[in-house]
Amino acid sequence: MTPIDERHISRLTRRTVALILAGGQGSRLHELTDWRAKPAVPFGGKFRIIDFPLSNCINSGIRRVGVITQYKSHSLVRHIMRGWSGFKAEFGEFVEILPASKRIDEDWYKGTADAVFQNLDILRRQQPEYVLVLGGDHIYKMDYGPLVASHNTKEADMTVCCIEVSAEEAAGAFGVITVDENGRVLAFDEKPAVPAEIPGKPGRVLASMGNYVFNTEFLYEQLVRDADEPKSSHDFGSDLLPHIVDKYQVFAYPMGEGDGRKYWRDVGTLDAFWSANMELLAFEPELDLYDKVWPIYTHQEQLPPAKFIHNDKERRGTAINSTVSGGCIVSGANIKNSVLFSNVRANSYSSIEDSVLLPDVSVGRHAKIRRAIIDGGCEIPENTEIGFDVEKDKAAGFRVTESGITLVTPDQLGQSLHRIR
Repeated sequence: MTPIDERHISRLTRRTVALILAGGQGSRLHELTDWRAKPAVPFGGKFRIIDFPLSNCINSGIRRVGVITQYKSHSLVRHIMRGWSGFKAEFGEFVEILPASKRIDEDWYKGTADAVFQNLDILRRQQPEYVLVLGGDHIYKMDYGPLVASHNTKEADMTVCCIEVSAEEAAGAFGVITVDENGRVLAFDEKPAVPAEIPGKPGRVLASMGNYVFNTEFLYEQLVRDADEPKSSHDFGSDLLPHIVDKYQVFAYPMGEGDGRKYWRDVGTLDAFWSANMELLAFEPELDLYDKVWPIYTHQEQLPPAKFIHNDKERRGTAINSTVSGGCIVSGANIKNSVLFSNVRANSYSSIEDSVLLPDVSVGRHAKIRRAIIDGGCEIPENTEIGFDVEKDKAAGFRVTESGITLVTPDQLGQSLHRIR
């Protein structure tokens, strides 16, 4: 990319406002989202899911960002206020929270399109030329600058970000796009049971990432039209896209086209959440959290470094092929192939393998954990075994996925829910 191109992109991103849709419940994560919105779910040892689209915005030079919240948003709002409130208003920069507040009528947000529609007065005050609408619940790195530049160059009314996935993965889960040889969107089907395959690529489909660029006036027109449609569910994927693809200039933008990055994960199920965390333990993971060029920002707690104690034959504090965050104490425990978030305490003679432990978990002596997700604040009693006997785990009230991942929450243990973070 030449310096002229970089200046072109920087001018476009300065004229862009991003809206992150962060109000989703994430029901397929079951008890993990009983007391928090999906974008607030911790990920990767010290981050939250919302940190990824927010960091992408900042790294892309988009510094006017609204975060639209609704479902059980307290921990999400608290995280944004603590970690993302340091922008200079005098420079026109902000990360603002846009909660459901019945701004238009007596309803809360009825769908993704309605969530933006109910904030049109706020959006109009910013007078953007482009509006970037982003999902708040995916893990990926992406430079939005080339995306906005492509939208501008093609004189599109709307651009849809997409990624190639298997037809099996997309069936019933993702919106599916059909395009012509120039990338013009010919059809959009929301979560079809039998997705349309890419010509010449059997078993592969173009799936929507839930990220869109709009010309601002075009977005206003379509949101007002949709709001007046009584039969609409007021959702981008179910209503707006199917309506406009035949009538307007809608283009697809494949993931990685501008910056080569093609890592993208929908961590919407417990199995997917566990797998994405486990992927980080690879020698060279696809998602590099140590990348200084494209860092992921978050709220940094003031914590001491992780500590490993005891070096006896029977109890030795060790962690192999694992990530261990600040504030953790591995006290004579054995950790293998696991992700430990902040302030985890693993006591003597316990073992943790192939597991994800969220913040403030305490593992009692002689406890054994394997292939599990332990929610924040859990106190695992001494001698407990998790992940070794499916029927025993189910009888204890834990949730076990089809692939054998066990989820444990404070509620399932009969412990205080108020420690969940």
